Amino acid sequence: MNRVRKLMLALLLGLLCAYSIARAQGWPSRPVTLIVPSAPGGLADATARPFALAMGKLGGQNLIVDNKPGAGGAVGYAYTSRQRPDGYSLLWALNSFVTIPEVERISDRAASFPSSQFSPIALLVTDAPVLAVRAESPWKSVAELVADAKARPKAISYGTAGVYSALHLPMEMFAQSAGVSFLHVPYQGAGPALTALLAGQIDVGPQAAGLALPQVRAGKLRLLGSWSAARSALTPEVPTFREQGFDVEYAGWLVLFAPGGTPADVVGAVRALATKASEDPGFVESITKVGSQVQYMDGAALQSWLEDQARRLGDAIRRIGKVD
Repeated sequence: MNRVRKLMLALLLGLLCAYSIARAQGWPSRPVTLIVPSAPGGLADATARPFALAMGKLGGQNLIVDNKPGAGGAVGYAYTSRQRPDGYSLLWALNSFVTIPEVERISDRAASFPSSQFSPIALLVTDAPVLAVRAESPWKSVAELVADAKARPKAISYGTAGVYSALHLPMEMFAQSAGVSFLHVPYQGAGPALTALLAGQIDVGPQAAGLALPQVRAGKLRLLGSWSAARSALTPEVPTFREQGFDVEYAGWLVLFAPGGTPADVVGAVRALATKASEDPGFVESITKVGSQVQYMDGAALQSWLEDQARRLGDAIRRIGKVD
């Protein structure tokens, strides 16, 4: 009897294994939706579309970009968490994926999405901002800016895309590292903040390199530093903050997630295709053109990296504190 049970169990396991392999090999058998938690035109959208094109070409099925903006990204994250976990709804997540829960905690608001119920697939893109000033600005280095800020606390203004945004956090991390305070002026987006800097309405501006560089080439802006870990190939002449004696590093990022509960074999199939897409020449060229860089990471290393990101950015948010 035991032998019969063992044979039946072995047969069942074999069938399950065969089904699992067939299911993974069958993905994708229809179009896949890539949910972007921001409006068209921003960094997330500009990087998601070439990725969707590359992955769709390699997988033989269209990846349809579906923009779900609102509440700084929370609307798109919450929407994705409600989708069927079958590999046909994927999420293109930004830093806000780990910052929104901390902002909600310090603001005593209910969690808008279950951040623990997502399966990370791969890190695909990073984008370290740069610190820009107008070409006629008196500051030629970060050290000069810091010295002036120490002499005139809160007198030097900077603009961002909003409170706790991907430009607000790195600037506050820099200010905390340097022991200075600036005047924060939030705008409705990175574009309006750049326009305000060019118009002289604010003094300095953290900006995505892709947005700032055309103005640098036009002779309107000068770059003082970069939040990257090492000098970027895009801006090799711009020293990092660490090179200039300030212990601060920050990068915007795009990570591909699946809803929690997506079968491991399907997650593996998605990851395998994402790996190939990250090496696609058209994708790499498109990412470079918008001033970002392809940086691939997955597995345990990605999980550890995301936990570190949540800790470091959470620390920065708590130091800023609740903003009414």
